[in-house]
Amino acid sequence: MTEPTARPQWGRLDADLNRISRIEVAANYVTRPLVAPGIALAFIVVAALAAMVAFGHAPGGFVVVAAAAFGAYMAINIGANDVANNMGPAVGAGALSMGAAIAIAAVAETAGALLAGGDVVSTISKGIIDPHSVEDAQVFVWAMMAALISSALWVNLATWIGAPVSTTHSVVGGVMGAGVAAAGLSAVDWSTMSAIVASWIISPVLGGGIAAMFLALIKHRIQYQPDKIAAARKWVPILVAIMAGTFATYLAVKGVKKLVKIDLQMALLIGLGTALVIWAVTVPWVRRKSEGMENRTRSVKALFGLPLVLSAALLSFAHGANDVANAVGPLAAIVHVTSAGSFAAKVAIPSWVMVIGAFGLSFGLFLFGPKLIRMVGSQITKLNPMRAYCVALSAAITVIVASWLGLPVSSTHIAVGGVFGVGFYREWHSEKRLRALRDRRPAELRLPQEERRRRKLVRRSHFMTVVAAWIVTVPAAALMSALIFILLNQIT
Repeated sequence: MTEPTARPQWGRLDADLNRISRIEVAANYVTRPLVAPGIALAFIVVAALAAMVAFGHAPGGFVVVAAAAFGAYMAINIGANDVANNMGPAVGAGALSMGAAIAIAAVAETAGALLAGGDVVSTISKGIIDPHSVEDAQVFVWAMMAALISSALWVNLATWIGAPVSTTHSVVGGVMGAGVAAAGLSAVDWSTMSAIVASWIISPVLGGGIAAMFLALIKHRIQYQPDKIAAARKWVPILVAIMAGTFATYLAVKGVKKLVKIDLQMALLIGLGTALVIWAVTVPWVRRKSEGMENRTRSVKALFGLPLVLSAALLSFAHGANDVANAVGPLAAIVHVTSAGSFAAKVAIPSWVMVIGAFGLSFGLFLFGPKLIRMVGSQITKLNPMRAYCVALSAAITVIVASWLGLPVSSTHIAVGGVFGVGFYREWHSEKRLRALRDRRPAELRLPQEERRRRKLVRRSHFMTVVAAWIVTVPAAALMSALIFILLNQIT
């Protein structure tokens, strides 16, 4: 009699391995959302350790260590929120992938912060608080600490709900709230605050208006011309030259102040020279690239891709140069007061503090930036390379105009205002063309009012969310800062 075939011995092992594999998949699913916060926390710890090495044995060293940790936290939040304004349009237009946008922005932001970041920062955030009202050094330290914590928390909250807010206004609100809690309402320079409130309206309206104007120019001079390619060969070099000249002026005024100081008149001459050179270079480039293109709008869009990528990189460089002080300004003030025992209207930013700000911007962008990039780039209104180019060009021009007029504006409000301006112009233009055709269309082909509302080109829900976040940024940050200042005083 033959023996029965031996049962395979691997059945139980395979079942156990399958269970282990399912556990690993479940663990990865649960822990994936914790990776980014974990990396961010590690960076904050490293920043605190750097401060401990530099100031651990000095009097008040614990305060500097805590401020370094919150400064790193603030820098991460600025990178997550503010940088989306520069890269969102390029990603939404399809000119850059998300990964490429993050890589370019991270390099440009870090380079801007380290190479051209301001080496001097106002410890009282541009005259918001009267320095004589907080002459006690300890009170000043807690006021700056409260401003740093509150502004970081507010920007974090805004990023979580998907609202691009002004980090400058967050810091302004934090400083104001702590100053009021420390010395009363008389400590605030209300004329400065009035100018900042005015910028809530000026920034987006100016940015949106300029973006809409350039989009109208492109539509009428290129898109609606019988020979679109010939029109593009004429106008694209002019538009690229305007962009190059504007950015050269912008960077000369704002981005290289650490290296050399240039007044606005000289910056305008630099911009004009740059524009002429770039125009001469772009004319043959556009002619070569447009050879063999079909006479339609899709072909013209391809000519704006490279200029859009370059403009996004330059905006990120300029942002890193200017807005790094929002992250490390209060930290630099705390370091100065702790080491010197007194405070000054302006203080130098130590190199290690600037490094924390620069790398914090990049970490925040890499870890948490995609959410706001998608919102700005594709969820407010549909963008293509031409529309996104108008937004980028508007941002640079608006900052130059505001600097010339002496108006305090927010780069966040300008860029997002440009996106809204492009969207609302398209709505207005579509409605205008529809009215022109209405008399020639049969009544049964006209869209009902409800359907026309549904087809709006700007999502009203995002519009209301963003505007509401802009309005409450300063008072919310101020209230949080005042409460935190009172709590710190109670603890100490």
